Amino acid sequence: MREGFAYHLIPPGARVLCALSGGADSMYLLCRLLEGADRDGYQVGAAHYHHGIRAASQQEEAFVRAWCQAHGVPLLVEHGDVPGEAARRGQGLEETAREMRYSFFSRVAEQEGYTLIATGHHAGDNAETVLMHLIRGSGLRGLSGIPPRRGNLVRPMLEVTRQQVEAYLTAHRIPHVEDESNADPAYTRNRVRHEVLPLLEQLNPQAVAHIAGAAASLREDAGWLETQAQALEGLVRCGDGLEGCISALLSAPRPLAGRKLAQGLRAMGVQPSRVYLEQLWHLMEQGRSGARVHLPGLVAWRSWDTLTIAPAGGDEMPQETVALQEGSQRWGDWRVQMEQVPGALEQREGLWLRPGAYQIRRRCPGDAIELPKRPRKTLKKLMIEKKIPAHVRDCLPVVVQGERVAAVWGLGVDQTYLAQPGQPACRITITKENEDHA
Repeated sequence: MREGFAYHLIPPGARVLCALSGGADSMYLLCRLLEGADRDGYQVGAAHYHHGIRAASQQEEAFVRAWCQAHGVPLLVEHGDVPGEAARRGQGLEETAREMRYSFFSRVAEQEGYTLIATGHHAGDNAETVLMHLIRGSGLRGLSGIPPRRGNLVRPMLEVTRQQVEAYLTAHRIPHVEDESNADPAYTRNRVRHEVLPLLEQLNPQAVAHIAGAAASLREDAGWLETQAQALEGLVRCGDGLEGCISALLSAPRPLAGRKLAQGLRAMGVQPSRVYLEQLWHLMEQGRSGARVHLPGLVAWRSWDTLTIAPAGGDEMPQETVALQEGSQRWGDWRVQMEQVPGALEQREGLWLRPGAYQIRRRCPGDAIELPKRPRKTLKKLMIEKKIPAHVRDCLPVVVQGERVAAVWGLGVDQTYLAQPGQPACRITITKENEDHA
């Protein structure tokens, strides 16, 4: 595979912020950006995010600080408590780390006047992404891999292999640090990287290049289909919902009509999984007038030849407060799992509360919560700050003890009820029934 660093993604006069971890990929990215800066007339700076997850993070920060200082590269560093924030949000460590890292990059770019943010994703990362989407179940969008550009985010290394990165660093004697978590087989991506891709490369040494090339071709096809779907008639915005002509949608090519429905769901704040789209398609094809299906925060129904998708009312959630019991129980469209554990682990998913008797209910006027290290705020204000769509807010389960809010799924745990590491805890996980996260 020819080494193809995509300098064309960076126009003259740009100010590029390099996401710098200190690993091989990011050091390659920074050095190649610096090579082209004088020649192509753009400026380069770097940003490093300290996740607060591993002990080695201190050494990584020291390394990037020293290297950037020695080479005159402007560097901004921020420290974050990813494990603590993951526990407060009730979501996974990896997802939280990515969100906090990219939030930092976006803030730095805006504050310091950087027009582009560059990340070190290479051809191997792209191939891994395609394979992971494939085995989890994906359509054309997922099989298109990592886009070279999305908004102000650019990835100039998608045609560069890991072997080319290592050869460049060796030839130019450029140091880097190794992240030991990249070898942890607990992460699916690492197993694909260290087990699946090497096997495919035994069958064909150009496997990574071919997968990346196929993703690029599929991305072009997907882009064209998305454009055609946008122009398709049959589904329009109506108030805070959508209305569509069923006969028009069914008469259109399904790849276009399906994308039109997916675009509509995204506009209403719902990520369109294959399951949701199949439910809507079945409603249009076989549903009688008056039939309906429920999606997260939305309800869709058929009235003769009209499909309506609107924010859901309160019918799909119980009105009463329900006591939580150890084990699994259903609450409306949600599955709630509660277990008592001998010691809290902040890096695990779920809501980790102090032991006690808890109940679950929907949001009530005046409900408030005091998240750790934050002032007490109403749930309404926090949900607005988190940009949770209005039609979704009343659908988020609220865990209470008596009259006081103890935790909210998607927001986190009140500091009064937050379990301490190593201490007995009550772990609560909440999932949407029949939800497909692929």
